[in-house]
Amino acid sequence: MYIAVEGVIGVGKTTLARLLQPHFDADLQLEVFEENPFLADFYSDRQRYAFQTQIFFLLSRYHQQRRSVREVLETGRNLLTDYTFAKDALFAQINLKGDELEMYYRVHEALGEKVRLPDLVVYLRADTEVLMQRIALRDRTYERNMESGYIQLLNQAYDDHYGTGYQGPPVLTVDSNGLDFVKNDDDLNHIRGLVQKALDSALVQTELPLNG
Repeated sequence: MYIAVEGVIGVGKTTLARLLQPHFDADLQLEVFEENPFLADFYSDRQRYAFQTQIFFLLSRYHQQRRSVREVLETGRNLLTDYTFAKDALFAQINLKGDELEMYYRVHEALGEKVRLPDLVVYLRADTEVLMQRIALRDRTYERNMESGYIQLLNQAYDDHYGTGYQGPPVLTVDSNGLDFVKNDDDLNHIRGLVQKALDSALVQTELPLNG
C-alpha cells in the first residue's frame, strides 16, 4: 500500500502524513526541500532562480523515488509520502517559460517513466487565504515574503491537475478549510476514515480481473 499526500505550500501535507503513519502502520518518506541551495534565492527572485530550483528539485525527488521509495515498497511494507513525483511539473509550468520549460518537460517525462505511482493520492486543499495564514504561522524564514498571488497560481494549478481530464492514480480530495486535524481528534479521525474508504476502493479496483 502506497499513499501520497499532496497539496499546495502550507496546506499541511507533512503534518497529515505524520499523523496518518501510525494508523496505517506505514514507513514515512518526506520530501527533501530545505537542502535545495537555490530555494531562498528563488523566493526573493523567482524569475532569475526558477530553472536551477526546478532542476534541483526534479533530480532530488527522482533519486528519492528510485532509491528510498522503491526500497520500502520492495519489502512489502506500507508507505506514506508527503508529495508525488508529478508535483514538480505543476510548479514548473508556473515558474518556467519557453525553452527552459520545454527542456524541463522532456527531462521530467523521461524520469517519470521509471517512478512507481501511488495506490492513492490524498489531495489536501485549502483556500489561498487559509494557506497564507498557515504559512505565516509556521514562519519559515525563506517563506516570509511569499506572495498570495503565487499561492493562488499554485492553487489553480493543483485544482486543474486533479480536475476534469485527470489521468493518474485514484485521488481523494479533502477540503481542509474548516478542519484542524492537529488539535482536533474528530477531524483527524474523519480524514482517516475517508482515506481508508478510498484506499479500500482503490485496492479493490486494482485486483479486479480484466473482462474477457
